[in-house]
Amino acid sequence: MKVIFLQDVKGQGKKGEIKDLSEGYVRNFLLPKNLVKIASDGNVKTLDMQKASEEKRKLQEKEQAIALGKKLEELQVIVKAKSGEGGRLFGAITSKQIADALAKQGYKIDKRKIELDEPIRTLGTTQVPVKLHTEVKCTIKVQTVEE
Repeated sequence: MKVIFLQDVKGQGKKGEIKDLSEGYVRNFLLPKNLVKIASDGNVKTLDMQKASEEKRKLQEKEQAIALGKKLEELQVIVKAKSGEGGRLFGAITSKQIADALAKQGYKIDKRKIELDEPIRTLGTTQVPVKLHTEVKCTIKVQTVEE
């Protein structure tokens, strides 16, 4: 009996897959728990349409991330901090502070997407990579100035 998985079933299949399983297993276990639905022509077409809309949505997200990346690469983020002799900072500039500075300029980016290996500890300009999407990365210029 051909079925479409509505959820992942360990050892059987993943969500969205179409598989041929034994009729007893399907009728007695999978259907009562709403883990699968029978793969009729209408259900298969619906699944195809859902997959197509999901692909379209992912492509649109990627395009938006690319556009945002181009804007961010032209941008220079200025972060103020107290510093001592030789341009050394009291404390450090973290990804949270960079995200807050970006938010003040109108760009809402999660601090976890800012890939700062270690906090910035000196005055000056630093290139910081930002991961906007699984396939889209950009670098922003963070300028640290004395308060």
